[in-house]
Amino acid sequence: MKITVLAVGTKMPRWVDEAYQDYAKRFGRDISFELKEIKPEKRGGGVTAEKGIAAEHTRLVAALPQRARLVVLDERGRNWTTLQLAEAMKGWQAAGDDLCFVIGGADGLSAELKARADVLLQLSALTLPHGMVRVLLTEQLYRAQSILHNHPYHRE
Repeated sequence: MKITVLAVGTKMPRWVDEAYQDYAKRFGRDISFELKEIKPEKRGGGVTAEKGIAAEHTRLVAALPQRARLVVLDERGRNWTTLQLAEAMKGWQAAGDDLCFVIGGADGLSAELKARADVLLQLSALTLPHGMVRVLLTEQLYRAQSILHNHPYHRE
């Protein structure tokens, strides 16, 4: 299975890069894990939030893997537990699906991309910095995978 994370934003603080790398390297050989950073649109100078979202949408769509289950992070999405995420991943793996998770920019994601998603997933009801979302998502994906392999990382 290949998991791709598309994240709007570049130049994360060092702690984000280090934490992300720590979890990303834990995936075993049966998971190919990749982060693709998407350039955010600069705001100001006549660039409205709507124009910025539209520009980021174009970049995100261009970066989407051709055949992957699309999971878009959205504050109004499904509020799964880690065990529910693990069960979904188990089903997707059994179907031979690759996964693509999308983390939007500061102003969010286009309605078109959300409508295209196979799953809208809420990582938290809280508003979180995008770097932290990157780390939390990677950790939760690793945790879900560890559950599926009966690894002792996760405890109930």
